[in-house]
Amino acid sequence: MEEINIKDFLDYYKKFIVLVVMVVLLFILGIGLYDKVFKTPLYSTYTTLVLVKDETTDSVDTISQSDIILNQKLVSTYREIIKSRLVLEQVIHNLNLSYTLEQMQKMIDVQSKEDTEILKITVTDSEPQMASKIANNLAEVFDHEITKIYKLNNVSIIDRAEVPENPSNNHFVRDIILAALIGFTGSSAIIFIIFYFDDTIRSVDEVEGEVGTPVIAKIYKDTNKIDLIVDKKPNALTSESIRTLRTNLQFAAVDDELKTILVTSSLPAEGKSFISANLAISFAQTGKKVLIIDCDLRKGRQHKIFNVSGKVGLSNLLIGDISKSRDFIIKTSIENLSIIPRGVFPPNPSELLNSKKNASIINTLKKYYDIIILDGAPISGLADSLILSTYVDKVLLVTAVNYSVKTELKNTIKALENVNAQIAGCVVNNIVPTKGHYGSYYYYGEKE
Repeated sequence: MEEINIKDFLDYYKKFIVLVVMVVLLFILGIGLYDKVFKTPLYSTYTTLVLVKDETTDSVDTISQSDIILNQKLVSTYREIIKSRLVLEQVIHNLNLSYTLEQMQKMIDVQSKEDTEILKITVTDSEPQMASKIANNLAEVFDHEITKIYKLNNVSIIDRAEVPENPSNNHFVRDIILAALIGFTGSSAIIFIIFYFDDTIRSVDEVEGEVGTPVIAKIYKDTNKIDLIVDKKPNALTSESIRTLRTNLQFAAVDDELKTILVTSSLPAEGKSFISANLAISFAQTGKKVLIIDCDLRKGRQHKIFNVSGKVGLSNLLIGDISKSRDFIIKTSIENLSIIPRGVFPPNPSELLNSKKNASIINTLKKYYDIIILDGAPISGLADSLILSTYVDKVLLVTAVNYSVKTELKNTIKALENVNAQIAGCVVNNIVPTKGHYGSYYYYGEKE
């Protein structure tokens, strides 16, 4: 059984707190409305009977009234007789009731006090006067029938039923509390079940602990949703985390030349294109000559991010004369940074990327650029980035908290390892910074 981290669950639970409150309020509203509008008020009253010694007869045929133990044994028998057809049909007839025998049996509750000869007959009805009449008549009919059955008169009425003033099923406050508890407990249980079976990545620790891949950088979420944030807001916390990624990559390749980097992910929308673009800017800001190639020939969007034409690009180059590759390079507005867009959508992206032409293009461009970043397609279900991973020095795998799936990430890593790709590590994207985060005061406090 998977170990549950209470802190992780509480953090997960906080995201649903508004929903929990809404469910609780809905339960309270529903029960309150039912109690006040739809619930039929019921009235309960009772009469008590006791088995006593009969002092008026000396008949030898009668059961001895001095035997208390025998009376106590008779209590169980009497309880059944009270709710029998024999007794209830007479009560229905005497009071001219419209109830059936089954309805009458549900209205009546007979209890005996432990170790005594006392019986308590409770009758519940929607009419308080009728409940009282039924209870008293029931006691009388029962007394009469016991005399006939056992040839003795050992039943005495202690308390006659009175007309109840208040409904016996008026439990509004109790019902509201129960509704709140049920709503809270039920919704919390559902959230816990979802949490337990949820396979998404919820923290950096899960990537390193459960997936078993080192995290090379944590990228904090940009609430402004600026694509080129390293250029537009260089002092933002997100920009600083991109620069940290750049530094960590350089340290990871301290003994090897780092010229080509593939940025990919397991699933779409994990932020690989955002990371690719800003990592390229970060390298360019250090004075390196950088080229970013949009190798996602299916849904690549680097041309939109850098606001350049995407009509002609890598796909056009791969089906044309690769000796003219320099003609497909577009300078961006960022100093030292150029781009090759994806071009037109081809019918065979994997075949184009796996061609000798593609390998030749990358090797040729390495002569002219210090860093080449390849923005690849998501790996799940596609061979595109697996092919590209064999052409580059390092592979960056982008994941996103509360979105990426651990199973998919594990499968992606296994697929990359199967082709002997050099995985630099995972980049965990979309981390929401907290005020307690080291350095957040500086970045969030800055007025831009």
